[in-house]
Amino acid sequence: MKTSIATVSLSGDLKDKLRAIAKAGFAGVEIFENDFLAFDESPREVGRMVRDFGLEISLFQPFRDFEGMPEPLRARTFDRAERKFDLMQELGTDLVLVCSNVSPAAVGGIDRAAADFRELGERAAKRHLRVGYEALAWGRHISDHRDAWEIVRRADHPNVGLILDSFHTLSRKIEINSIRSIPKEKIFIVQLADAPLIDMDLLYWSRHFRNMPGEGDLPVTDFTRAVAATGYDGYLSLEIFNDQFRGGNANAIAVDGYRSLIYLGDQVKRAEPDIRLPVPMMPPRVDVKGVAFVEFSASDEDAGELEALLVSIGFKKAAQHRTKQVVVYRQGAINLVVNTEREGFASASYLVHGTSAYAFGLLVDDAAATVERARALGAEPFEQPVGPGELLVPAIHGVGGGLIYFLDEKSELSRIWEIEFDPVRDEGSVVPAGLSAIDHIAQTVKYEEMLTWLLFYTSLLEAHKTPMVDIIDPAGIVRSQVVENDAGTLRLTLNGAENRNTLAGRFITETFGSGVQHLAFTTEDIFATAQALRKNGFNALPISPNYYDDVEARFGLDAELVERLKSENILYDRDDGGEYFQLYSPTFGEGFFFEIVERRGYGGYGAANAIFRIAALRKHLRPDGLPKSWSSSR
Repeated sequence: MKTSIATVSLSGDLKDKLRAIAKAGFAGVEIFENDFLAFDESPREVGRMVRDFGLEISLFQPFRDFEGMPEPLRARTFDRAERKFDLMQELGTDLVLVCSNVSPAAVGGIDRAAADFRELGERAAKRHLRVGYEALAWGRHISDHRDAWEIVRRADHPNVGLILDSFHTLSRKIEINSIRSIPKEKIFIVQLADAPLIDMDLLYWSRHFRNMPGEGDLPVTDFTRAVAATGYDGYLSLEIFNDQFRGGNANAIAVDGYRSLIYLGDQVKRAEPDIRLPVPMMPPRVDVKGVAFVEFSASDEDAGELEALLVSIGFKKAAQHRTKQVVVYRQGAINLVVNTEREGFASASYLVHGTSAYAFGLLVDDAAATVERARALGAEPFEQPVGPGELLVPAIHGVGGGLIYFLDEKSELSRIWEIEFDPVRDEGSVVPAGLSAIDHIAQTVKYEEMLTWLLFYTSLLEAHKTPMVDIIDPAGIVRSQVVENDAGTLRLTLNGAENRNTLAGRFITETFGSGVQHLAFTTEDIFATAQALRKNGFNALPISPNYYDDVEARFGLDAELVERLKSENILYDRDDGGEYFQLYSPTFGEGFFFEIVERRGYGGYGAANAIFRIAALRKHLRPDGLPKSWSSSR
């Protein structure tokens, strides 16, 4: 599969963009004219620079307002075309994109446009160049790829072909299977872009909100399947107009783009195995059976405070690593690991982020195959030396540079707690709280990173993303989106912070980066859990009494139930599937907290309660942003 990306998709000057594109693994690059015009080097030097980076110029674009122009404007368009042909030959590319005319002066008519392209094809042929025609979704007379194809067909010239763009087709909801009947040799290049579903002007939507395939809501996979069915084997190229991308890190955006194309090709190949689409071989997306563990990095001093909090939530010390300062606390199927080693990755993570949930492990069918797929998608593997009697646990880097480990039941990884740890007999008087599993892991990221991590998770794991939700913080808005599987064994919430004054924003600032901000545990009886927690000395996050008056009126709840909720500081929500109960700890460390939930058929995450939870958590913070109970040892 030949991959390409347009320079307009990235930030920086032309050289910076080319460097990022080459580093990410692309084979080709579309040179957007404005990027060239703003660069100081000559066309010949730019072409040499592209080749020095190991790239091919897949396309030069755009050439605007060509077909259907009346005289004397028509003659002028051909003069302009000749100038572009000069430039292309110096750059060393043979294909130019001509987008459908948007000029008020343009005259309609399929035959008139075909005649224009026939003449343009003749001129291009003399220079061994090709002309590709693209239907803009907002074109004055041509806004449908079917009409553009009819013009190309009638032009009947070997140097004139069609350029297909997923956004222009899908934004107008044009029948994509019409692509399947187009001869593959007449498709000169295919441009791909996704976008969130937003009801707005097509041009504005296109210019500001496009994103990588798999990051939006358009059926880009179905579009690409239709293209592949023609036998097309040329470039799949990304053309992404996005304000956030243009202000972001070019290297990161380029990596996202390459990952999106590899994932897209994998999806198409699996859906249409008979299609001859050369795609890197990789295992299928990974079915997650559950969260095997969450690991905290801490200093000795901080670990004592964290362990006291875990004990108050009903966790017992269950195991001690045989050679390292690593302890396992367990309740139900939940394993929480506290690592106070002064060497290795955990120690380095502590020095940067303080006490944090820097790693978690997922239970999958095949841990080795999971990392193999992750590598194919451009994830960064993680390994560090293992000591005698220790297992090499497959892992990759994730959000904020943290780690994601993978365990399975088909190898010795299933016995890691027996192989590496000695059991500990906890003689303490901890009252079990009825917590059975991890309901979800909540990660807080910079808003501009959200698309990256949504694509990261959904391309690797057998999971889907939910619609974005606005979380109201008294200091601003936090965007929240969930990656989950149908079985409910994987739930990852991503909360995007746009300003540092929100609770999420403060967390990123204080911990020097994105990471896990809270863990939610499951119970089957939250009221029994609350009683057990009180016996352990747990102090629940106090919720305003005014909240409960509103809940009673809003849901028509029984007064006795409301009183029970109020007495235990339990939040309540309901959807079409059922009821949801939430109980929170105050913040620990630099904004981290725990949540306990009971689901009674409920499918969401209590977004309506977030404003009340955040207001309560903010009261627990000192003016400097640190929790009142926290004293930093750094």
